[in-house]
Amino acid sequence: MSILVGYIPTPAGEAAAQAAIAEAKLRGEKLFVVNSVREGALVDKSVASDTDLGRIAAEAAAAGVEASILQSTHSDDLAEEVLALAEVHDVSLIVIGLRQRTQVGKFIMGSHAQRILLQADRPVLAVKAGQDKH
Repeated sequence: MSILVGYIPTPAGEAAAQAAIAEAKLRGEKLFVVNSVREGALVDKSVASDTDLGRIAAEAAAAGVEASILQSTHSDDLAEEVLALAEVHDVSLIVIGLRQRTQVGKFIMGSHAQRILLQADRPVLAVKAGQDKH
């Protein structure tokens, strides 16, 4: 089996990547790092650079974890893309990062994380940025 992490170059994305590497090492599983770009977007802050993705792969390798980078595109629904990739790769765990949003922001913009949490047919680990581990 394997683990899939949705990665974007933000504090929440970094926290998710680190948690996913730790889980993959603990379970002895392969890691899939997903960075999905919206089709037709001229500018997208969620696009990870080759440097970002290379660093995540190097950190996984240093931890003894085999990692594959999956760069895909999605039309309108990032949550659907993550769930589809989880099914295609038959992962045992999906790891996502969470960021603080207001209730109004969630209502207007929706929440990809919420949809993944509610619709996934496998376990989901949701990680917040800046959480101290004691």
